[in-house]
Amino acid sequence: MKYLTMNRMLFAVLLLLLGKADGFSQKFGYLNSSALLAEVPEVKQADANLRAFQTQLMKRGEEMAKELQEKAAQLERKKEQGTISPRDYQAQMSKLEEEQAAIGKYEQEVYARLAKKREEEYRPILERVNKAMEEVAREHGFWLVFDSSTQAVVYAEEALDLMPLVKAKLGLK
Repeated sequence: MKYLTMNRMLFAVLLLLLGKADGFSQKFGYLNSSALLAEVPEVKQADANLRAFQTQLMKRGEEMAKELQEKAAQLERKKEQGTISPRDYQAQMSKLEEEQAAIGKYEQEVYARLAKKREEEYRPILERVNKAMEEVAREHGFWLVFDSSTQAVVYAEEALDLMPLVKAKLGLK
């Protein structure tokens, strides 16, 4: 919340500074990147690839969990029937706990692999879309382009960067 307020405040200051320049015309624009991405065919393919990959990983995890449940049920039956010694029961329970920990580790691995796959699938698409947005902004003389889906700046003309001025004011190099 503070970040949005700070962004809005900086934007207001920027507008005031730009508005003070005589004969200076500003050109601002906006787009909805979520709606734009929904129309890019490669996104649909990337979504399908990611779902297929996730299904494959989840299937393996479900198989591991089912196997563990079956082993636990067998062990409990042996205990109820009295066909296993307490010592063997404890040893087998320890093995089951190790398997359960392995399933937890696999789950974490799944999240990491999904994140990596998502990055691989979407990075080229996002780079292409971002490049197109920047090129359109430059070609049509926009100084600032906002993303209406996130309330973020998508493109800003370098001339609008206040960093050098603020650093000078603070005595920084």
